[in-house]
Amino acid sequence: MTIFNVALDELRRRGTIKWQRFEPDVLPMFVAEMDARIAEPVRDRLERAVRESDTGYPQLPAYQEAFADFANHQWGWGVDPSEAMLVADVVTGMREAVLALTEPGDSVLINPPVYPPFHLAGNAAGTREVVTAPMTDDGRLDLAAIEQAMAEHRPALYLLCSPHNPTGAVHTADELRAVAALADAYGVIVVSNEIHAPLAGEKHTPFLQAAPDASALILTSASKSWNLAALKAALIVGRAELRNRFSAMISDSASYFGILAHATALLEGREWLRQASVAIADNKAFFAEELGRHLPQLSYPPSEGTYLAWLDCSPLGLEHPGRHFHDVGRVRFSFGTEFAPDAEQFVRVNLATSQEIITEAVQRMAGSLR
Repeated sequence: MTIFNVALDELRRRGTIKWQRFEPDVLPMFVAEMDARIAEPVRDRLERAVRESDTGYPQLPAYQEAFADFANHQWGWGVDPSEAMLVADVVTGMREAVLALTEPGDSVLINPPVYPPFHLAGNAAGTREVVTAPMTDDGRLDLAAIEQAMAEHRPALYLLCSPHNPTGAVHTADELRAVAALADAYGVIVVSNEIHAPLAGEKHTPFLQAAPDASALILTSASKSWNLAALKAALIVGRAELRNRFSAMISDSASYFGILAHATALLEGREWLRQASVAIADNKAFFAEELGRHLPQLSYPPSEGTYLAWLDCSPLGLEHPGRHFHDVGRVRFSFGTEFAPDAEQFVRVNLATSQEIITEAVQRMAGSLR
């Protein structure tokens, strides 16, 4: 049985953004939350902590050691736990990286369409300039555009999304090495947000595995792959000369329960992750089939990474597909313009859910056009 087997009435009792932000008759498939129950080892560890009143400060470096073990298991990548520091979450890590590694007036490079906090973190409250090297039309890194942006704007920092959200591209080792070579040539620090990496399995290559000598950091967390956003904890991984430029206080922002949950997920939740990966691959194929059945104008080639589908709705001739599907179809996706100003014809669809909900969503989309 798939892990995405939570009944709709149970999901609607959840108090999270996904299930409470919009009207009760709207089917939510926008924010990146999974419609799954927590992995049993994680649940058991948290319940034991509460039962034993184990609610103090974390003993370090449990999370760092768990990530090193997982990285070696998943990717054959040897990470020294001493080269990782705690932070509350990867978005905080991006913001702190921009503040620590750049100066006011510097440029920060991103690849739109990209997860909205990349725009916000890169801007640093209006003190930095965000410059762009858009993804290619087929959703891959455009190395020529990256080099042009580096040559023209001389960014101090490059915020890389790996795997990419929303296109789902899993960057190859060759692509990452090419990025590292460009960054070295133009004196750019790379900060690679790899929050979706565990679900990508062996297809993913950590940036510092591809380019171990690069001037780079990795931001990572178990939160996305095990649906643990409520339990704040993440890691900044890389050389001390870059990590030491951060405020030491940012490590205090990771919660003890977050560290417990994430470390347990990385060490004991691997079977849950495997099941989730299989179910997501099945859901991508199923979503493509359902579109073919009910909305043949649209096509979705299943992406390699993430559980998010980046869907081009331009064949439908709608002025704003995302708003139309919400207002008329009563199904909510993320609007493309949240990821890039010119992506108004796109929606991002969360497929970490049951196939029953996917079917209902596509039927609502089709029904909204009649």
